[in-house]
Amino acid sequence: MTIERERMDYDVVVVGAGPAGLATAIRLKQLAAEREEEISVVVVEKGSEVGAHILSGAVIDPSGLDALVPEWRTDEACPLKTPVTRDVFRFLGPAGDMCLPNFMMPKLMSNHGNYVGSLGNLCRWLGEVAEGLGVEIYPGFPAAGLIRREDGTIEGIVTGDFGVGRDGEPKDGFTPGMELGGKYVVLAEGVRGSLTKGIIAEYGLDKGREPQKYGIGLKELWRVSDDVFEPGLVMHTMGWPLDNSTGGGSFLYHYGDNMMALGFVVHLNYQNPHLDPFMELQRLKDHPAIAPMLVGAKREGYGARAISEGGYQSVPKLVFPGGCLVGCAAGFVNVPRIKGSHNAVHSGMLAAEHIMTALAAGRANDTLDSYEAAWRSSAIGADLRPVRNVKPLWSKFGTFGGLMAGGIDMWMNSLFGFSLFGTQSHGGPDFAKLKPTAKTKPIAYPKPDGVTRFDRPSSVYLSNTNHEEDQPVHLKVLDPALQKSSELGVFGGPSARYCPAGVYEWNLEDGEPHYVINAQNCVHCKTCDIKDPNQNINWVPPEGGGGPNYLGM
Repeated sequence: MTIERERMDYDVVVVGAGPAGLATAIRLKQLAAEREEEISVVVVEKGSEVGAHILSGAVIDPSGLDALVPEWRTDEACPLKTPVTRDVFRFLGPAGDMCLPNFMMPKLMSNHGNYVGSLGNLCRWLGEVAEGLGVEIYPGFPAAGLIRREDGTIEGIVTGDFGVGRDGEPKDGFTPGMELGGKYVVLAEGVRGSLTKGIIAEYGLDKGREPQKYGIGLKELWRVSDDVFEPGLVMHTMGWPLDNSTGGGSFLYHYGDNMMALGFVVHLNYQNPHLDPFMELQRLKDHPAIAPMLVGAKREGYGARAISEGGYQSVPKLVFPGGCLVGCAAGFVNVPRIKGSHNAVHSGMLAAEHIMTALAAGRANDTLDSYEAAWRSSAIGADLRPVRNVKPLWSKFGTFGGLMAGGIDMWMNSLFGFSLFGTQSHGGPDFAKLKPTAKTKPIAYPKPDGVTRFDRPSSVYLSNTNHEEDQPVHLKVLDPALQKSSELGVFGGPSARYCPAGVYEWNLEDGEPHYVINAQNCVHCKTCDIKDPNQNINWVPPEGGGGPNYLGM
């Protein structure tokens, strides 16, 4: 069936209203105003509103904001209000902990001068700034495909259709998606975006680069008592409940009106298929270093999101004919600092400057090679290069040994500008690291108590996740037989554990295992697309506005 679509044309089309996409749009409009020119910029966002799908810790390095919106500190509407006042690093054992002195940490690891807050709320404010400059923002419109010119270059996107039934047929009220044409398309989808994934594969943008590495970050929002609330407290932990061969750690931030962000990150190169990141977060809360802060507290939010962790050596080529990658779509997270929003903003601004130069020269739909050439000598490269070995050393030597080796490497880079280790390899993609169940041991997790430890259903409820049920399942299992023989038969069905929202289940029907996909639970974390051992699950955008509706995350 041929679908006729309405088309609108712009100078620049931006996919994703996160910090990178909004920074791109804002900087384009700023540059146009400086030149006394008019350019048209549109931002499409799959969430129901700007910020609905944004989840981060978040301790925010303000360097990006300082460059983009220098007056943000004096703008009463800007939600970022809490400066870091105390910075704590702890190594946890099963029953105790060791505090790591701040003087041992390289200066780049210090959080003083940073701010604690909600990245989702910050994006809402940046959205208002963008609209005030004339940017058009359309929430609830996922980018489902790309428009190509006759020569194959990208010239726009197609937004998703509304009103398609689970059987793939149009329902009453069917509305086709729109074509949004642009001289350049900026992909700011965040980690493992569906269009970004396709573009990287199609144009071989990862050729000659290390494979991208990932983690899953789970976060709970708690309102804590006055007795324990310490505005600006930032605490990070490593060690328990993970074993030495499994990378990850927790974060705990105090900000705002007695709010505490409590989260846990598990590196997705873990080997034991019995590991359950959600349950690791739940049992973390029993630790003596964490439990006292939860006395008299109330949990108010929950969510999860994949994190790019490959760093400097895993950044793909950023440009393709007709567009570019920015932010987490490019993998600009600084893993040891657990920060990426500053680099997201810097990359959006950098891309905007090179796009504006191209537009001023009358160019369109070509390859922005100057942007690709510029990032390593920019603030982004300066941030990522000194820490490039921390993640691979952690993977190679385990948490304790990796902590020591990574610390030495960061000190050498900070003091002398070089590394004893050169540039380390990551050693393969995360999905290939999982071991068969026959070679691993089960993990016993404590049961939920409804006080500090919770189950998945009650947690997903707090994420305000909702999808139209009568629509095609957006989690595509490419080969169901392979899923049964390998994902279940060899690896014991790890999708039921690595998914933080209870999307996947293996149920018995007439004595035979049956794969159940509860797509309505999906919080769009993308972990299944990353960790499935056979790369047999493909995440695609559901109908617009579906997914979590995070408040204050």
